[in-house]
Amino acid sequence: MESSQFHHALALLDWQVELGATEAICDAPVNCYELPDTLAKPKVATGPQAISRAPKAAEVDPVAEAKRAAAAAQDLDALRDALAGFEHCALKRGARSLVFSDGIAGAPAMIIGEAPGRDEDREGRPFVGRAGQLLDKMLAAIGRGRGDENAPVYITNVLPWRPPQNRDPQPDEIAMMRPFLERHIELAKPQALVIMGNISAQALLGKRGITRLRGNWTECFGLPALPMFHPAYLLRQPAAKREAWADLLSLKARLGDG
Repeated sequence: MESSQFHHALALLDWQVELGATEAICDAPVNCYELPDTLAKPKVATGPQAISRAPKAAEVDPVAEAKRAAAAAQDLDALRDALAGFEHCALKRGARSLVFSDGIAGAPAMIIGEAPGRDEDREGRPFVGRAGQLLDKMLAAIGRGRGDENAPVYITNVLPWRPPQNRDPQPDEIAMMRPFLERHIELAKPQALVIMGNISAQALLGKRGITRLRGNWTECFGLPALPMFHPAYLLRQPAAKREAWADLLSLKARLGDG
């Protein structure tokens, strides 16, 4: 190579280094103008070597599943079994018992509470703690009782499983259990509903504010319904027992007990 060509090539190399080219990638230069217009696509592996992707599982609608299961129940025993087999409510996994009902099915008055507490979860029956004892006294004052065959009542809750730490039920939990509750009412065939507490009013009437709602007869699922204070509230606010007594007398008159 002539000296002028050598120095010219060296100057070009120095210029490329100044631009940041510090490494040679290929052993031989590549003429970009001679590259094909399109490059061959890599072949996709088929047969045993191919990696198969499992189809994404369809999302389950818990409310739709609840409606289907509840509608299929033809009696109260079947409804209890449907609830026991319902796996879409997380409350079931943390509860000890399914709290379905107490009293006599077919009673003219069906009392609907909110959710089981610790005592209810342990015994598997609604309203058996301090609030339940007060409820029994309230019912006895108008001549009714959960075990009284001559003047019975039937009792259940919006939720059949105890929420952790007795917290309020969540909206999605209420929505999942509402189809079962509606079917429960249909199968029990009461003459009137007693809706106890804010959670029950929200679930059945779509309203909150039990202080404003209580004592005013309304309609729920085609039946007369009376919102009342929950007995647990009366234990905290004994002064409200006067209003609760007035509501009990209203219920007694509606049931034709004289």
